Amino acid sequence: MKALYLERTDGPESVAVAEVETPVPGPGEVRVALRAASINHRELFITHGQYPGMTVPITLGCDGAGVVDMIGEGVTGVSEGDEVVLYPARNWGPNRHAPAADFGLLGMPFAGTIAEYICVPVDNLAPKPAFMSFEEAGAVPLTALTSWRALMFKGRLEAGETLLISGVGGGVATFGLAFAVAKGANVYVTGENQDVIDRAVAMGAKGGLLYTDPDWRKQVGKLTGGIDVVLDGAPSPSFANYVRAINPGARIVIYGSTAGNEIKFNATDIFLKSASIVGSQVGDPQDFKDMLAFAGSHEIKPVIEATYPLAQAKEALLHLRDQHKFGKVVVTM
Repeated sequence: MKALYLERTDGPESVAVAEVETPVPGPGEVRVALRAASINHRELFITHGQYPGMTVPITLGCDGAGVVDMIGEGVTGVSEGDEVVLYPARNWGPNRHAPAADFGLLGMPFAGTIAEYICVPVDNLAPKPAFMSFEEAGAVPLTALTSWRALMFKGRLEAGETLLISGVGGGVATFGLAFAVAKGANVYVTGENQDVIDRAVAMGAKGGLLYTDPDWRKQVGKLTGGIDVVLDGAPSPSFANYVRAINPGARIVIYGSTAGNEIKFNATDIFLKSASIVGSQVGDPQDFKDMLAFAGSHEIKPVIEATYPLAQAKEALLHLRDQHKFGKVVVTM
């Protein structure tokens, strides 16, 4: 089969669409003929060797949707031809608050989805939402799940509360915007340019600020009227700019560190507001089920920026690095 394959960690230019062995499902597994997958920033980090537990070679990708085409021994409740979307990880474990030590994502350390086929445990399957195309369903798993858990499980976002999405444009942030608007929250965003903010407003945001403006910290409190929940994947440059605008009892949910690891703030900004700083990563199978149910009841679809065929999967990865502005980059098979 063909797959987006990484054999050395010299950056995204080192990936290639290669011919690799077609997998066969073991006991308890099914094989899915993939129809679509999507690119995430973690693939860029992986190509540079910047990921825990790195091993190469590996097929990249953790998002996928397709059709069951082979069933392993002992599997029940699924049939060949079923249209499915994949939970993007394995081995979360029994603790809903944090994953087990052997937890991992598809595409590192487990075989990935940017390929013609993948074998996964049957429990990784969920029915493809009927209102979504394969391309749309293939863009859902990782970023929608990460966003859902951060907002709903960790952030405990409620209708009528005010949410600030720091750095809108990526998959987690755009799903967060859609989920929060559907939930009935008042959503504000920061973005790198006015076009990004305008697109967020078109999706239901109440307003936004340019994070490139050095004075945005002076405006965020007036704009929002006070923040109950923050969704932030790059807190290093942003945290100090919004922390003074949080309401008592606010929850600041951090799901990434794409702009650096260090955060500086005054302790009084947190404890005098009885606020919480909460870490969130991916999500467990129950989060995945809940997210798909909510998306289905509100017919929430991903924002797709660009689509590439599998033969151009390397170009899709480079698009995410060099051209990405708003939404998901999809690869079709």
